[in-house]
Amino acid sequence: MIRSLSAATFITLTVALLAAGGAMAQIAPEPEQIEELLEGPAEGPVVMVNLLRFKKEADAPDEGLTGEEAYGRYGAQMVQWVTSQGARLIWSGRVDSMVIGDTDEYFHAIALMEYPSRAEFLRIIGDPRVAEFSVHRTAGLDMQWLIASTTMAEPGGPQSAEESND
Repeated sequence: MIRSLSAATFITLTVALLAAGGAMAQIAPEPEQIEELLEGPAEGPVVMVNLLRFKKEADAPDEGLTGEEAYGRYGAQMVQWVTSQGARLIWSGRVDSMVIGDTDEYFHAIALMEYPSRAEFLRIIGDPRVAEFSVHRTAGLDMQWLIASTTMAEPGGPQSAEESND
């Protein structure tokens, strides 16, 4: 069973890691990040860009596996769940090289998942069934960037909300 941390425990751990000079690898959203997600368009699909970095060796309950293998156990169940709820896997693959850009961060894989809306994304991932197989995600995932994206207006098409408010 995964227990959620209290705010005080989370702050204490964060301060301790920062004081030790270490950066905290994030694999779960902060409340402010969920608020920001909900500030985006309420209607229409959202594509979640998953940038994934795996542990070399998985933690419990997947000892003996690589992080990627453990995450694969989660991914197989998660894709089955989200597709049964009206979402879809658009694409997934390995990161081969960095062609443009310079960063200290690196990722092993990318996955694009489309959800009917931001609210549906939160409903789907918040279902208790997801927590059951997320133990494999936690066991195998070192770090994740999750980027919410929406389709841009086509050239010559309707204006975006920001453009119409200018």
